[in-house]
Amino acid sequence: MARSLFGRTALYASVAVLAMGLFVASASAGVKPGDVITPQNSYKVKDIVSPGVYYMVNHGMQMDIVPTTRIDWPPPYRDATEKYSSQVRLTSDHRSLIGYVAGQPFPLIDTNDPYIAQKVMWNNVFRPITSDDYDLRFYDCTIQYIRPGQSQHVINDIWVGHYAGYSLVGRTEVEPIPTDPDFKVTNRLWVFALYPILAPADAYGQGLIRYRYANPERGDDSWDWNPGTRRVRRLNEAILSSATGTQTFDPDHYSGFNAKTEFYDYKFLGEKEMLMSVHAKHSPEVTCPTDGGATACPEAWEMRHVYVVQATPRRGIGQANGALDKSSIIYIDSEVWFDPIVDTYDRQGQLWRSNIYWLAYRDRPVPDARVAIYPFKREFVVGASRIDMQGGISTMCYLPGQHTPERECWYINMGAVDKDFCTVKAMVAAAP
Repeated sequence: MARSLFGRTALYASVAVLAMGLFVASASAGVKPGDVITPQNSYKVKDIVSPGVYYMVNHGMQMDIVPTTRIDWPPPYRDATEKYSSQVRLTSDHRSLIGYVAGQPFPLIDTNDPYIAQKVMWNNVFRPITSDDYDLRFYDCTIQYIRPGQSQHVINDIWVGHYAGYSLVGRTEVEPIPTDPDFKVTNRLWVFALYPILAPADAYGQGLIRYRYANPERGDDSWDWNPGTRRVRRLNEAILSSATGTQTFDPDHYSGFNAKTEFYDYKFLGEKEMLMSVHAKHSPEVTCPTDGGATACPEAWEMRHVYVVQATPRRGIGQANGALDKSSIIYIDSEVWFDPIVDTYDRQGQLWRSNIYWLAYRDRPVPDARVAIYPFKREFVVGASRIDMQGGISTMCYLPGQHTPERECWYINMGAVDKDFCTVKAMVAAAP
């Protein structure tokens, strides 16, 4: 594996060299550490943010520009990449993986590779941010109008008990490692649970279960629970990729771009230096006072090396057939391997929605954590906003919540949940 190790070191070195020169390039755009970006000088960042982010800057979201700082992977994930990545290949149709065990599937990215888009997307699937399990406890969201320079006008408050998942493949920190034996029986890559909803009142006790399968032709299984009717309902796949009205988040965008990989076509649009927020200063995240609470601000943004991929639904294939958008433009950080920005476009090709994620790099999700403390730094998503530009509203989620009893909130790769937690039976039993 010496060659692989050298490749990984070379990759980090190249990223570091890029980072050193980032603000030389950006200086021509008028951006440097210490700058504060507001609607009055938003022109400075027009070419180094996504169209969705640029929209929000023009609508009041303040950006504090900070120096670029390197982010390392969790050591167990890095070791698994070294051990297993050399055996990973794309299938003959270039849609699925062969030989994947754990870690990152394709640590050496060649922009001249004709299948770079697919490889970048599979790296995004098997991310270093979580590999085994996670439990996000008692977080809250607000839905509000986008109001530049005005106070927050909340349409609805959302509180959720658990946002949790368990991976059966690619495990690096919690036994069983690297694969749960149940994978050979069920073919499930991961299982997911969101329950119980604690607010608003008309959704009290509801929940969602979702299963993702390794079979490239099989769509996700999902169920929801309505305590009012006391019925479990099996969901149509199309619901997972759609959102209407004030429901601005859909399950395919709960954590960046999370649709079934094989149900989309991908096009590599290039690599670029762009502003992302991956060293957020606040946890819990702060409510932006200058855009009506639509986002988190002021917050730290820095220049990052980003891969840009266009995802287009394969119409007639699973949940992609129900996707309301024409395409998504996905901006993936080349160190974090998470997509802090996803812009979606409607069937007419007009910018529709933007998903913005604020991440923090530290050894605990909140400064006063007593349990969720790690022997190394890792990335935590501390804020997420789904902006509906055409509707003029946003859903801003605080992770951890601003007003919830569970202060630590994020439990990643700690064995906090197992497969049994992500079942319909458990969801129904937890309903208040």
